[in-house]
Amino acid sequence: MSADEQNWPGSRGYRLPAEWEPHEATWLSWPHNRDSWPGVFAGVEPAMAAFVRALAECEPVHINVLDEAHERHVRAVLAAAAPSERLFYHRFPTNDAWARDHGAIFVTRATAEEPRLAVDFDYNAWGGKYPPFELDRHIGRRMADALGVPRFAQPGIVLEGGSIEVNGAGALLTTEQCLLNPNRNPTLTRADIEGILRGAFGVREILWLGEGIEGDDTDGHIDDLTRFVGRDTVVTVVEPNTADRNHEPLDANRRLLDTLRVDGRPLTVVELPMPEPQYLEDQRLPASYANFYVANGAVLVPVFGCEQDDAACGILRECFPQRRVLPVDCRVLIAGLGALHCLTQQVPAIPAAT
Repeated sequence: MSADEQNWPGSRGYRLPAEWEPHEATWLSWPHNRDSWPGVFAGVEPAMAAFVRALAECEPVHINVLDEAHERHVRAVLAAAAPSERLFYHRFPTNDAWARDHGAIFVTRATAEEPRLAVDFDYNAWGGKYPPFELDRHIGRRMADALGVPRFAQPGIVLEGGSIEVNGAGALLTTEQCLLNPNRNPTLTRADIEGILRGAFGVREILWLGEGIEGDDTDGHIDDLTRFVGRDTVVTVVEPNTADRNHEPLDANRRLLDTLRVDGRPLTVVELPMPEPQYLEDQRLPASYANFYVANGAVLVPVFGCEQDDAACGILRECFPQRRVLPVDCRVLIAGLGALHCLTQQVPAIPAAT
């Protein structure tokens, strides 16, 4: 198959903006699935309230809730966290909270007509790992409808937002472990997938890394590994401890980054530490400082109560000198196998028409 058909977003002038470009809002799906946080769910909503408090300082927040009763509950949880006029509730029931992966991905173009488009791929809970997921499969459409944004749907192709990372200027990072995994799109070749990425997101260059971190049930999402912080600059997590199971895959990705080019130029690579290992009983959790979220005027950084927190925040402060760095305690949230970036989906601002 080919993504070069004229109706694909990239062929119509759309592109996926970098996360640091202006947002209209951020979208969340409120956590409710206790199976995702076994034994620790009581701490999830207080942690989410702290997150929303920081996020609402930066931009409006849209929140998916199950129904009227759930909306009343979430409003009460957030009553002291953020002004009500900054929060917008949608009774869009979900199976789980990971809006980055089940939500629409918004692309934009600088035209007066249809400047924003909701790209809506299929979703299968990371290769069918966590049924049921039927409610989550409809969230992209519901988000588009709520905003009055046209939708470009690809129901036969599985792709999660956490599996891609862009610089907003034609380059996209992803991983072989995830996008080439047969539990997503077993009939598609690497060339097919590259064509789809170019067609959907208006990118020219696809940069492939290898495997993800220990405990990551998404099969190596890029947002736990390597993130653009500039047009040709990335931060990437490293683990110097050779006894840690993250050392080898992260070292391989680090060496691979030295071989990649954007617009013919080598990448500038900034290293982020990994936090000390986090566990839920004997389960290794996918804790990573790369799972930060860039909001208007701030970078919200997951922290885990360990000595590496300050170093990671300092590095990101240098990468984003015009933004505040806001640490958010994710020691409970990470027990659900995701953190701040996994929980969010940005709604980019409409660009000025040219």
